[in-house]
Amino acid sequence: MRSKTGFTYLLALLALALSAPSASAQSGGTVGPTDPAAPATPTTPAAGATTPGSRAKLTKRGMAIAPADAPQAVKDAIAAGNRIRKKPYLWGGGHASFNAKGYDCSGAVSYVLNAAGLLASPIPSGPLMKWGLPARGSWITVYANPGHTYAVIAGLRWDTSAMGSGGKGPRWRATKRSPRGFAERTYSGF
Repeated sequence: MRSKTGFTYLLALLALALSAPSASAQSGGTVGPTDPAAPATPTTPAAGATTPGSRAKLTKRGMAIAPADAPQAVKDAIAAGNRIRKKPYLWGGGHASFNAKGYDCSGAVSYVLNAAGLLASPIPSGPLMKWGLPARGSWITVYANPGHTYAVIAGLRWDTSAMGSGGKGPRWRATKRSPRGFAERTYSGF
């Protein structure tokens, strides 16, 4: 026969286990709208100017200027992209830590999603295929397949590939890219 204290202790352990972040989130798995590992609010303050309208503008120097009417999380994602936009492409870059000498595709996308408060830890392109919700977002859409990922944030493409303009590495691109072969993902409300 179990004691009342032992039973209470087991219930407390069960409640603690259920409230902890999921194992997949702790190991770099997907973080979606119902995952407790996702930060509740954006963590990076917005920096820089804004532009009227609902589309970001790209300067001649390759910086993105956030739309004035964008949600703060979108402004934070754009500011984060601007911080690393001249970093080199580095395979695996941004996977061990958000702060890296260079970034690969999923490291760069993870970096801006984290700044927006939408991702707790870096994840590779394959798992980004299941991040968030399966839809095109109004402000942020992640395009992912097993080998590559990029994002469209306020109308600008955030990509490491040389496809389009601006060279190889994390860069804002004004050119569009076909989403064929990519899963479209967004976060609720974005």
